[in-house]
Amino acid sequence: MRRAVLDTNVIVSSVISRKGAPFQLMEAWEKGGFQLVTSEKIIEETIRVISEPRVKDRFHITDERIQRLKKSLTKNAVFAFGEADVTGTIPDDPSDEKFLSAAILKKASFIVSGDKHLLDLKNFQGITILMPRQFLDSLDAE
Repeated sequence: MRRAVLDTNVIVSSVISRKGAPFQLMEAWEKGGFQLVTSEKIIEETIRVISEPRVKDRFHITDERIQRLKKSLTKNAVFAFGEADVTGTIPDDPSDEKFLSAAILKKASFIVSGDKHLLDLKNFQGITILMPRQFLDSLDAE
């Protein structure tokens, strides 16, 4: 089964809108369409972003919704412990290296992101980096 790391922006987008590829990807994961790989740093960043008042208030995200998401990511995803040495891979935004690290540690085939720094890599150590729609289309093609 395919393993993929979803960037924070993809997960957050899936929470704030029930339209579009990010939401459809989270649904596909929940239905067993692929294995989601995550890590403590990815979950922490996701929860921090969703909990920011400008996001939480604007999109009417409840504390219960945030806790359900955190629980689902923690219990239902493949969890990457530790860190792979990817330091310096993305000098313009080293915080994005956590996605590369999780993918390497758990042998994910894909990183799904809307982030330019990751997308510019296209491929990293055999890991294909795609936009949400591209990954969704590849799932639909199976």
